[in-house]
Amino acid sequence: MKVKPDDIKRVKSLGFLYNRGTEDEFNCRVITENGTLTSEDLETIAEAARKYGNGKVAFTSRMTVEMQGVKYEGIDALISDLKEHGLITGGTGDKIRPVVACKGGTCVFGQVDSADIAKRIHDRFFIGYKNVELPHKFKIAVGGCPNNCVKPDLNDIGLIGQNMPEIHEDICRGCTKCAVEMNCLMHAPKVVDKKITINRDICNRCGKCIKKCYFHCLSSKAHGVKILIGGKWGRQGRPGSEINGIYSIEEALDIIEKAILVYRENAFKKERFGDMIERIGHDKIEKMILSNDTIERKDEILALSIKPKEQK
Repeated sequence: MKVKPDDIKRVKSLGFLYNRGTEDEFNCRVITENGTLTSEDLETIAEAARKYGNGKVAFTSRMTVEMQGVKYEGIDALISDLKEHGLITGGTGDKIRPVVACKGGTCVFGQVDSADIAKRIHDRFFIGYKNVELPHKFKIAVGGCPNNCVKPDLNDIGLIGQNMPEIHEDICRGCTKCAVEMNCLMHAPKVVDKKITINRDICNRCGKCIKKCYFHCLSSKAHGVKILIGGKWGRQGRPGSEINGIYSIEEALDIIEKAILVYRENAFKKERFGDMIERIGHDKIEKMILSNDTIERKDEILALSIKPKEQK
């Protein structure tokens, strides 16, 4: 190994991960904001991969692009070249990680424009909180519908598009072959006594049923996102626990910020958000997140030192 351990650690914070088994090669992690790249971005990355690396690129699970085989001495020049084309490197460390999103608005199942929401989260938190140290890495994902293609429930914060149907019984004609009932993949709607009903315990609020009735007996009661907190995958996975309610995008963005502040103030060093929730209790954490106390104390919380590792 030609590169010193301190230098390996330094460039890792810039988005360059040491390529195991080599003397001085790194993988350069380029941020995509929401998993979307323009043709110009792709051309820039391809040219940089040929110039500074071995010509190969790989896509990570968090929708970043890694150029492989970048020599240590070329790192500064590569960062400068990418910056000239509006691209940045990073995505490592105990901080907000790159945001993941499905294609959302262009998908037949999409209830919200997940790519646009992810871009807003990227700007407000990945960029806005880039210098904020957290107890551990913090991952955010946005899914456009309950199909959960990007696994929002396995992220520290997960948003899932929701569209809750509302029944207008005076319009319902109790059709023998009900289009709403026949088209629901969850089998939540049923015609009972010549009126449509919906089993709310089964309904996943995908919204697909709302436009199925020929007589328009359904409309949207609530349209927005469901919020899950504390999810994680890996060696000790944990599904995210739901914050009660359906929220507008603006409300969800504020809740994300409050969740980050609650995490920073209450977690120990190297304690994941989900582990903190298990330790303190979901109900207590939800109450903290839904209050405005953390926002009012934002500057105070951001000035705090991270709690040292819990002594067990």
